Amino acid sequence: MRYVLRTSYRQDTRLFKDGLPQYGWYLAMLACALAAPAFLGIHHVSQLTFVLIFAIAGIGFQIMLGFCGLISLGQAGFLAIGAYACVFLERRGVPFVLALPAAALISAAAGAALGVPVLRLKGLYLAMATMSLGFIIEEAAARWTTVTGGNAGMMVPPISVFGYRLGSDVPLYFLCLGLLLASLWVAANLLRSPTGRAMVAVRDSQIAAQSMGVEAARVKTKAFALSAFFTGIAGALMAHKLSFISPDQFTLAISIELLIMILIGGIGSLRGVVFGAIFLVAMPELLAELEQLLPGGNLPALRPLAFGLLLILVMLFEPRGINGLVEKAVDYVKLVPLYRKGMFARQRSFAKSERW
Repeated sequence: MRYVLRTSYRQDTRLFKDGLPQYGWYLAMLACALAAPAFLGIHHVSQLTFVLIFAIAGIGFQIMLGFCGLISLGQAGFLAIGAYACVFLERRGVPFVLALPAAALISAAAGAALGVPVLRLKGLYLAMATMSLGFIIEEAAARWTTVTGGNAGMMVPPISVFGYRLGSDVPLYFLCLGLLLASLWVAANLLRSPTGRAMVAVRDSQIAAQSMGVEAARVKTKAFALSAFFTGIAGALMAHKLSFISPDQFTLAISIELLIMILIGGIGSLRGVVFGAIFLVAMPELLAELEQLLPGGNLPALRPLAFGLLLILVMLFEPRGINGLVEKAVDYVKLVPLYRKGMFARQRSFAKSERW
């Protein structure tokens, strides 16, 4: 493995921990993302927009699962809260630039309020409780017809930013890209803050963290609220991407897909969130192409079969997900003259939180 030795605490806590020149790959990927709409068709730009939206939602889930060790199956509920809150405000004349942060704050407040009683539970019981919250929010969206339109759904007004209407996929793509970069920056700084370090401490050993003065209940509530905040942003963006919202768009299946995205991308890694979002959006496209090659041209069970098989393989052979594979590949290239078989064998059972 590669070791980076530092001589001061400032070097360890700064945002660019190895110096800005070390991040040439990130700058290159950013340049590709900025140039993508000029070279890709509308369909691919639309799919990339979904990647960005799911990545923002994944950041929220990563804060809860990867940083604080809390598993949730109710993330779709917070997507719904963010979506409906933003659309409700916009339909009443609130500008999008105010409706979006307001929807995120409403989602965060709901997360904090709902998280207080739920976070007394652990493990499977916590997962079941959050899943129940997701069902409750979905049912409320179906029955609160004066606000949500009920099962009939409602149309979403187009985004207007300072008088400029984002009427096509390309402006929405750049908006989602900017919000994703801002979300990554906030999440990276959060992990370096006392709150983020407290989350990691609670995840690793709640008893040890409490013995050092960390209030586990408060830290978990903050993690729940922050997770709901980012998920609410993603929900508002998803509503405008779809142009129509209804309760059946925010089911348990969405929560499970977000969980699979985090597990395959890499738990505890912000890079893993992006990798997982790419996988989540690209995999159905690849499977659709594969179905055309099969006899009959249609195999409904192919998608769940492929997702389940890949998840099993990842959990067995690479618990750190795609991000772990990328790290090993990079280290292999750097150490290829000195590489020996089994160098990374011990990493299979080890996963750590990262700044990126």
